[in-house]
Amino acid sequence: MKVVEKPTTIQDPHCEAPNLRKHEDKGLELLKYLILGVLFGIVFVKAEIISWFRIQEMFRLQSFHMYGVIGSAVVTGIISIQIIKRFNIKTIHGETINIPKKEFRKGQVIGGFIFGLGWALTGACPGPLFAQIGSGYTVVLVTLISALVGTWVYGKFSNKLPN
Repeated sequence: MKVVEKPTTIQDPHCEAPNLRKHEDKGLELLKYLILGVLFGIVFVKAEIISWFRIQEMFRLQSFHMYGVIGSAVVTGIISIQIIKRFNIKTIHGETINIPKKEFRKGQVIGGFIFGLGWALTGACPGPLFAQIGSGYTVVLVTLISALVGTWVYGKFSNKLPN
């Protein structure tokens, strides 16, 4: 089996961030992201999407609540991307938004299965982790640390994994 090296340099167009910004936020400019994150967390708590019981209901097919939330997010994302593409929407800094074509790989299915398994076992996915911790569920710190370690391990060995 031949291992194909993945691009690792910023100069490679496949590795570069699609919206590499010329302007970097510093100091108090970062406060807007903290405020937005806190508001997003409050929405997560009020919508009960950080609830371990709601997540278990979803995986046991006992409730539509989480499927409705996820489905709404998917539909909103599809509509938003289409609007961005059709009307050539730019960032707030006036930069063009470049959404590259994605290539399907079987690893996405395997990774999705592993992600879903972890989600079902822990009752948390990356977004709500911080809202759960902020709500006082400090045991979720174990899940957060595990997610960070898993991400690091993948990054360290991704060039040795098959496409």
